[in-house]
Amino acid sequence: MIWLTQLDWTLFFSALISSTLFPGGSEALLLYRLQDNANNPYLLVTMATLGNVLGSIITYYMGKYGFQFSHRWFHISAAKQQQAEHYFQTWGTPALLFAWLPIIGDPLCLVAGALRYNIYVFIALVSLGKLTRYTLITWAFL
Repeated sequence: MIWLTQLDWTLFFSALISSTLFPGGSEALLLYRLQDNANNPYLLVTMATLGNVLGSIITYYMGKYGFQFSHRWFHISAAKQQQAEHYFQTWGTPALLFAWLPIIGDPLCLVAGALRYNIYVFIALVSLGKLTRYTLITWAFL
């Protein structure tokens, strides 16, 4: 149980919040933590990635279960919904690798949930993209 105390929960929750619809800057905290704890970058990258992916999964489920309510509020026509589904089927799978990008990443996860995209493929692609981002940031810093 001692290993639990070594985990950076602040970084985890910062990354989680950053990948929901709320703004945040987990990259800056990761760089700060690397400066203080550069002897364990793998653990820091893991915590940031896990938090960020969990936040994306939360956003996915917000889209999956919240779409029925937003559909009533925003009056999205069936034609617009079909158009969004077509765009996502065409570009959505490779685009999920870029779910870490500011501005487009969170809505992309929300749309994936609203369109009921396969959760396992979603998690794999989003995890790969986010892990790559945090790894490159760490590599560039060290």
